[in-house]
Amino acid sequence: MKKVRLVSVIMVTMILAGCSEKTQYEQAVLQQMQQDKDIKDYHIAPEKMVQCVVMTSSKDMPGMIPIDPMRKQAYKNYTRMLTLTESEDPKKTLEELRKDFGSPKALAEAHANYAESVVECMSGLVTGTEEELENKAE
Repeated sequence: MKKVRLVSVIMVTMILAGCSEKTQYEQAVLQQMQQDKDIKDYHIAPEKMVQCVVMTSSKDMPGMIPIDPMRKQAYKNYTRMLTLTESEDPKKTLEELRKDFGSPKALAEAHANYAESVVECMSGLVTGTEEELENKAE
C-alpha cells in the first residue's frame, strides 16, 4: 500500500513539474503576443494565440508529453529563446541556447518552428474572426 502511495506521489510530482515548464513557456508566449501589433490590430485575444501557438509549436518539439524529460527541456529552451532580449548577457545566453539545442542549426529550426506556429495561428484566428463577423451580419 505504501508503494502505491509513493508511486502516486512521484507521478503527480512529475506531472506538475512537466506542467511548470509548459506554463513558463505559455507565459513567455503571452508576453510576445501582448506586444505584437498585428494581434492588437486584428483584435485577436492574446490568450487564444497563446493556446494555439503552444499547441502548434509543441508538435515539432522533442518528447511526447509534458512530463517527458526531452519535452520539459524543450519548453525550457523555447522559453529562454523567447526571453533572450531580457537576458543580462544576451550573447552568452545565445551561445548557451546553441549548445542546449544541440547546434546553431537546431536553434534556428526551433525559432522557425515558433515563427511558423505564430503565422499559422494568426492566419487561422483571423480567418475564423472574419467568418464569425460574416455569420453575424447575415
